[in-house]
Amino acid sequence: MKRKLSFIFAVICLVVFTVQVGFAAEQTISTLPNIKILATGGTIAGAAASNTQTVGYKAAVFPVEDLINAVPELKKVANVSGEQVAQIASQNMNDEVWLKLAKRVNVLLASDDVDGIVITHGTDTLEETAYFLNMVVKSDKPVVLVGAMRPATAMSADGPLNLYNAVLTAGSPDAKHKGVLVAMNDTILSARDVIKTNSFMVDTFKSPDSGAIGYIQSGKVYFYKESTRKHTSQTVFDISGINKLPRVDIVYGYANASGDYVDTALKVGAKGIINAGVGDGSLYIDVESALINAQKNGVVVVRSTRTGSGIVARNGEADDDKLHFVASDSLSPQKARILLMLALTKTDNPQEIQQMFWEY
Repeated sequence: MKRKLSFIFAVICLVVFTVQVGFAAEQTISTLPNIKILATGGTIAGAAASNTQTVGYKAAVFPVEDLINAVPELKKVANVSGEQVAQIASQNMNDEVWLKLAKRVNVLLASDDVDGIVITHGTDTLEETAYFLNMVVKSDKPVVLVGAMRPATAMSADGPLNLYNAVLTAGSPDAKHKGVLVAMNDTILSARDVIKTNSFMVDTFKSPDSGAIGYIQSGKVYFYKESTRKHTSQTVFDISGINKLPRVDIVYGYANASGDYVDTALKVGAKGIINAGVGDGSLYIDVESALINAQKNGVVVVRSTRTGSGIVARNGEADDDKLHFVASDSLSPQKARILLMLALTKTDNPQEIQQMFWEY
């Protein structure tokens, strides 16, 4: 009888312990942030013929499920699920994918079941997608872009740790209200200021003018500052009903430049032109004449700089007030193009657009 009672008691204890363990595990899962990973392709999903090949590989090979399964540690820091939005090398990124991605992000972030979003992306145009989302996402929840400089098959692939750090960042309460972020090489950068500075090094992403806003170290996220410019829910841009963006072209400045490229942009229907000028957005005389003509024909002209950093001052190297040009402030030509495209969905008034360049 005593043995029977002891056995019954042992069984009861085992059941209670199992229930408690299960309840504790359920509690742990419920307290983790819910992070959605949206995949677009890129090097982070790329494959090469050998594990030492880091150039000449094929991008956008592995689906999002493979990226997630390659980092089982993700399950310890977040409840992750994946969705394949596109499967392209990022040099092929286009307005159609941008709009699709942004609309999906807005839908997901409107749900109480999603605490943050990570977007895997090729590095070539990652900064552009990040800034586009920074202007059109309508939520203060974290959105973090991440990529890799080495394919997933490389001997020392940077993608897995980058993805882990991006999920950590997207799940951090401190990442809220900071706009769209980029998490690469243990560094957190703001979408507005980040640029790709090197063609192959893993520490390619930097913010030359403002620096990193945070870091990830040993599984912890640290923020030290944030962008002061308006972003996400603070902007006036709404792409919910937009299926096509206005055409804006970039004309590159150089010695003895020709105004022919400006004329061509005008002929093919550009609504805006970004001049990536030398120095402080300076204009070669032939290019200036062509830009003046384009402006008179209804094209909005923005002076930017090819230097990679620095402020383009209004009325600095051109009489912007007289010519009705816009100065890009510290935006790179590629980001100035994005802001101008979005601005043109609201107005074609150069003065109003200049204000947007100062605000965003």
